[in-house]
Amino acid sequence: MKLGLYMATQWRQGADLGPELANLIEQVRAAKASGLGSLMVGQHFVSSPLQMFQAMPLLARLAAEADGMRLGPGLLLLPMLNPVVVAEETATLDWLTGGKAIVGLGLGYRREEFDSLGVPMNERVPRFVEAVEVIRKLWRDEVVEHEGRFHTLSKVQASVKPQQKGGPPIWMAGDSEAPVKRAARLADAWMPSPMVSEEGVKKLGALFRETRAAAGLAPAAEFPIIRECHVGSGDGPALDEVREPLSFKYEAYASWGEASGFVPGERIRADFDTFAAKRFIIGSPGEVVERIGRYGEHTGTDHILLRVQWPGLGQQIVLRTLERLGRIIEQLD
Repeated sequence: MKLGLYMATQWRQGADLGPELANLIEQVRAAKASGLGSLMVGQHFVSSPLQMFQAMPLLARLAAEADGMRLGPGLLLLPMLNPVVVAEETATLDWLTGGKAIVGLGLGYRREEFDSLGVPMNERVPRFVEAVEVIRKLWRDEVVEHEGRFHTLSKVQASVKPQQKGGPPIWMAGDSEAPVKRAARLADAWMPSPMVSEEGVKKLGALFRETRAAAGLAPAAEFPIIRECHVGSGDGPALDEVREPLSFKYEAYASWGEASGFVPGERIRADFDTFAAKRFIIGSPGEVVERIGRYGEHTGTDHILLRVQWPGLGQQIVLRTLERLGRIIEQLD
């Protein structure tokens, strides 16, 4: 089982962002020291009630601290972005990381983001599919020609190709059957969000594998998932130590009108313990070891990216969890 850090890059409105870059750098160093092997950060635009750093410039800054770790955005909202920019920025990141870049891609689901960026939301699927094709051509071909519905490239060459031959692995998100099938055909792996229950990860993971096999494609090399995680002190219920910032995070998701329907909405606090128990990896050190093992056995995942901070959770609590994860990794080995 490989463990990584899915870094929290969101803060409450009005929070002072002055010290936060230094905090993130400290977290990366702690994660690396503890033996976590990968690092990803997310992306949203116009993200009220949360402030949020953008993924690619932040990753470029963190690459030095993450030397030796796999590194990438998880995920970029591809239909809203120009695929030429995505291809060349990701290729640059691959060189900055010594050929260890990964890239997560998703459709996006918030109308405010599509409207603000001038992209029709009803075009998101065809834009996504075409953009993936453009990216792979720019990574692969010496001279690129492409004439599609949204993008035209006429005998051009990428400014930079990735260090990894053929480009970094593409992981695609999606928490329901249609995007999972799309990922099976177009991606190197499917990566469910923390909002998919453990049982849902198992079911949709099986669908991903079945769809690849039916298309004559080789099995995916890995099965990454994202989970919320807190390793408790052992003094009382671990969830109580992070309940307020974690539930605030999911209330923000609910306010965005999460399209997949996994967020309980207005009753999130009342339903939160049940919601968390079916999805998150939270408990004492022993319970976290057991839960990680169960995820591997039950769902087939072999790479869990752990998010250990949410808006309002203090830096010292985060660092303690990262330190405890180091001891957990030793037990898993």
